[in-house]
Amino acid sequence: MRGLALAWLLVVALLLGHNAYLWLVQRVSPDTDILALLPSSRHDDAMQQAFAHMVDSAQQKVVVLVGERDWSKAVQAASAYEAVIGKQPSLLQAMTGDAAQLQGAWLSTFDQSRLMLLTQEQRDKLRNDSPQQWSQLALSAMYGVFGSGGPKLGAWQDDPFGLFGGWVQARAQETPVRPRDGRLFVESGGRSYVLLLLNLQPSAFSISAQEQVIPLLDQATQAAQQSVPDAEVLTAGVILHAAAGSRQAGSEMATIGAGSLIGIVLLMWLTFRSLKPIALIALSIAIGCLGALSVSWLLFGRLHLLTLVFGASLVGIAQDYAIYFLCARLGTNRHMDSRQLLRRLLPGLGLMLLAAVIGYLGMALTPFPGLRQMAVFSVLGLLFAWLTVILWFPALIHADSLRSTALADRYSRSIVKWPQFRFNRIGFVLLAVFTVFVVAGLMRLKVSDDIRALQKTPQHLLDDQIKLGKLLDTPTPAQFYLVRGESAEIVLQREEQLKRQLQTVIDKKLIGGVQAVSNWVPSQQQQHADHDLIVDKLLAPQGALAAIATAIDESGQWQQDLRQRLLAQSKPLLPDAFIASPAGQPWRHLWLGKTGDRYASIVAVRGLGDYRQLQVLADVAPKIDGVQWVDKVADISSVLSYYRQYMTWALLAAYATIFVLLSLRYRRAAWRAIAPPLLATLATLALFGVTGQPLQLFHVLACLLLLGLGVDYGIFLQEPTERHRRSAWLTVGLSAISALLSFGLLALSSSPPLHAFGLTMLIGMALVWLASPCFAGLQPYSHDAS
Repeated sequence: MRGLALAWLLVVALLLGHNAYLWLVQRVSPDTDILALLPSSRHDDAMQQAFAHMVDSAQQKVVVLVGERDWSKAVQAASAYEAVIGKQPSLLQAMTGDAAQLQGAWLSTFDQSRLMLLTQEQRDKLRNDSPQQWSQLALSAMYGVFGSGGPKLGAWQDDPFGLFGGWVQARAQETPVRPRDGRLFVESGGRSYVLLLLNLQPSAFSISAQEQVIPLLDQATQAAQQSVPDAEVLTAGVILHAAAGSRQAGSEMATIGAGSLIGIVLLMWLTFRSLKPIALIALSIAIGCLGALSVSWLLFGRLHLLTLVFGASLVGIAQDYAIYFLCARLGTNRHMDSRQLLRRLLPGLGLMLLAAVIGYLGMALTPFPGLRQMAVFSVLGLLFAWLTVILWFPALIHADSLRSTALADRYSRSIVKWPQFRFNRIGFVLLAVFTVFVVAGLMRLKVSDDIRALQKTPQHLLDDQIKLGKLLDTPTPAQFYLVRGESAEIVLQREEQLKRQLQTVIDKKLIGGVQAVSNWVPSQQQQHADHDLIVDKLLAPQGALAAIATAIDESGQWQQDLRQRLLAQSKPLLPDAFIASPAGQPWRHLWLGKTGDRYASIVAVRGLGDYRQLQVLADVAPKIDGVQWVDKVADISSVLSYYRQYMTWALLAAYATIFVLLSLRYRRAAWRAIAPPLLATLATLALFGVTGQPLQLFHVLACLLLLGLGVDYGIFLQEPTERHRRSAWLTVGLSAISALLSFGLLALSSSPPLHAFGLTMLIGMALVWLASPCFAGLQPYSHDAS
C-alpha cells in the first residue's frame, strides 16, 4: 500500500507539471465555438459541407452600418469609426479601395461574356418586340434621349441595346447596397447608412482575440458617436456572440466553482471544526480537477469552455468519497486501523464510483462533442479523486485526528426519527397517492426539442443582427436549398429549374428572392440559347442592327464591324472562373464545387419574413431531381428529439444495469438502494409536467446523472451496521448539501442547457436526500466493525 501511495505521489507531480505547462507555457485557451456543442448530422458530407460554407462565410466577418439622416454626417461618423479600426490592422482590416474601382474590377469579369447573359424579361422582349423597336431603343441610347432602361457600362458600341446594362441592373436587385461617393451605402427609413466590411484576422473563437477586438469595436463606436452624436452604429459578427458566450461562461465557471468550494469548506468546518478534514477534501478535489483537465486535454487536443463550466460542479461530487471515508472514520471504533476501515468501505466506494461512471456514460454516448468532453472530464475527475482517497487517506487520517461537533451529532441522531417505508396500509396509501401524482404529471409533460430553446443571445446583439439583416436583405444561413448533380452544368440547370418553381412563391411575396450562382453564371445550355436569341433577333441581316445602320446612313462595313465587336463578347462564362473573380467573391459560399463524385451548390432564400411558410419552400424541392431543402434548425431539432428518445432508453438500461450490480451485493434489498433516485426522477418529471416545464434532452441527461449520484445515498445507508448508521446519515447529508450547492448554482446559469441540467439535478437531488432514509433497512449481511 505504501508503494502505491508513493507511485500516486509521482503521478500527481506529473499532473502538476503538465498543468503548469498548459497554462503558463503553452497558454492554452478553451474553445468557445457553440457549434462544438451541436450534434453531428445524420446526413451526408455534402450537407455538412453546405452548412459549413454558409456559416464560415460569415465567421471571420464583422459588418458595421453607420447611419445618419444627413449623408455627409454618416460619412463623417464612418470615417471616425475607421480611424480607430485602422490602428489595429493585426486584428481588423477594413475593405479598402474606392467603390468605383471595385466596380470596374467587378464588371471586367463579364466583359467577354456580355452576349451570353439575359434576364427573363429581356428574353420575353426579344421574342415579342420587333427589330424596329429595338433599333429605336439603341438609337435613343446613342443620342442620350431616353436611355436604354439600364445604366451605361462602357461605350455605346459595347452594349448598343442596353442588354448587359439591364442584366447588371437586375443583378443589383439582389442587394440593396449601392455605391455612392466612393463608399457602399444602403438607405432606409430616411437614414443613410455607410456599410463597413471588416475582416477579422484572428479566429472569432479565440478568447484572447475577443478580449482585444470587442474593446476595439466599442472604442470605434464611441468615436463615431462622439464625431456625430446622432449617428446610429449597428454591428454584427460571430465574434460578438462568441465573446458574449465566453464572458457568460467564464463568469459562471468562477461563480459555480467558488460557490461550491466555499459551501463545502463551510460544511466541513461546521461538521469537524478542524482544518485537516477540509484540507484533505480540498486535496482530493484538486487532484481530481488537475487529472481531469490534463488527461482530457491529451485526449481531445482542446476543451470547450462549457466543459470547464460543467466541470466546476465536479467539486460537489468528487468530495463524496472523501466525506464517506471521514464520516466512517468518525463513527468507527477508535481501535480500528484506517487500513482495516478502508477494506470494509472499499466495496461501497467501488459501487459508488461504478454507479457514477454509468450515469456519465449516458452522456459520453451522445453525438455531442461537448457533452462527450463533459462526461469524460467528469469521470476522470471522479476517478482521480477516488484514487486519492483510496491510496492516501488511510495513511493521512487517524482515529484521534477527527472530532465530531454538536451540530453534526444532532443531525446524525435525526435518522432515528425518520419514517421508514413499509409494505403496510399506510405504505400502500402513500404509494397510491404518489402514483396518481406521477401519472397526472407525466400525462401533462410536454416535450421541446427546438435547438433555439438552447441558445440565449444578449438582446442588444439580437436586435442589431435582426435590423442589420433587414437593411442588407441577407439570407438566413440555417435554411437553404442544396442542389446536386453529376456535373457543374447539371447543377446550374437544376438551379434554374428551382428558380422557375419558386417564382410563384416570390410573386406571392412569401420570399423576396433567391441567391444562386446561376443568377450570375447561367447554365451553358441557357447561355447558348440566349446568345442564339440575341444573334437571331438583333444581329441577323434583317435584324435591329441593320435597321440602326440604315437609320444613321452607315455603310455595310460599319454594321459588320459592330457585329464582330459584339460577337467577340460570346465567350461562355464558367462557374469556377466566376467564383475566382472579384465579382464572385461575395457568392463563393454558394458554390461547393465537386464533393465526392458529384457537384453541389447552395440556393439561399432572401426576405423570408414568416417562418410558418417554411413548409411551402420545402414542398418545392421534391419536384426537381437533385434538389433538397435544408432546414438546419429543424434538422438539429430532429436529432435532439432522436437522441432524447435514445437517452431515455439508455436511462432505463442504466437502471437495470445498476440494479443487477446492487443485487449482487444486497440481494433482495437492492431495491432499497435504487428506490430513492427512481422515485426522485419520477417526481421531478411529474413536477415539470405540472408546472409546464417542457422536457429536453438535457433533462434526460441530468436524470442519468441523478441515478449515478442518487444511488450513492442508498449505498451509504445500506452498507453500515446499525451502530454506524448515524455516520452514514451524516455522510448523506454532507454529500447532498454539497451536490445541491453545486447543481443549484448550475440551475441559476443563463445558459439554457446548463440551466435545464442544473434545475433537474437541484430538484432531484433534494428529493433523493429526503427519500433515502425512508428506505434504509438494516441488512443481515452487514458486519459489526468494532
